[in-house]
Amino acid sequence: MPEQETVERAREAAEEGKAPSTQAGEFVREEIHHVRQGKHGARSTKQAIAIGLSKARRAGVPLKPPRRGSKKTRQSAARDVRKGRSRSGKARSTSPSRSRASRQALKREGRSAASRQALSRQARQAARRRQSPQSAKKTSRPSGSGPSRSRSGTRTSQRASRSARRSRSTRTRQS
Repeated sequence: MPEQETVERAREAAEEGKAPSTQAGEFVREEIHHVRQGKHGARSTKQAIAIGLSKARRAGVPLKPPRRGSKKTRQSAARDVRKGRSRSGKARSTSPSRSRASRQALKREGRSAASRQALSRQARQAARRRQSPQSAKKTSRPSGSGPSRSRSGTRTSQRASRSARRSRSTRTRQS
């Protein structure tokens, strides 16, 4: 169940006419905060985000189910949307044993999914997926004239240049 403060912030965003994704961002922020606090863990940053989006849908945020994704994911999101629309009357609560089981399962997961580095990596990957192939080529190279400097690429090029220097130095010693 989302905190009352989060629901209020999302409601204010809705009143201001902000997009459903902005409203849902409050729930995602809360979920990341829970993982950082240690209330529970998450297998990945994507899972933490998915839990936040699910809570947002169930709270009534008009977020559409994802167009892409597995059939199971789309069905789950559609179910959450329906649950969010039918908030009239007393909502059926999850059985205590099921609730306890899911809480225990999440507690066993790690906390690194909510680190700054993991969130940054997730954001970059999502942005890359949103770009068209044409603009991705333009933005993949940093400003300046050199090869692109991805972390793994830098390491391999450093190793290659190091080994080249070693082989040159051994050749000069031998002659």
